[in-house]
Amino acid sequence: MQVTVAVLDAKGLNCPLPILKARKALQGVAPGGLLEIYATDPGSVKDFEAFCRSTGNELVASTQDGNVFKFVIKRGN
Repeated sequence: MQVTVAVLDAKGLNCPLPILKARKALQGVAPGGLLEIYATDPGSVKDFEAFCRSTGNELVASTQDGNVFKFVIKRGN
């Protein structure tokens, strides 16, 4: 089974824009598909954790490389 990965570049955007853009981008991702997000807002770490808890999506990965945060969200059903 091949999993499609969509990518969202939210670098330079501040809260709540990365979350709002991710919510919109997830609409185009099939259930079980992945959305990879790149952000520079340090607050996005807690924001994406809370977003996934409240929406039924799974935060598969949350990493940091320099000032760029990378999130991988698996869309729920």
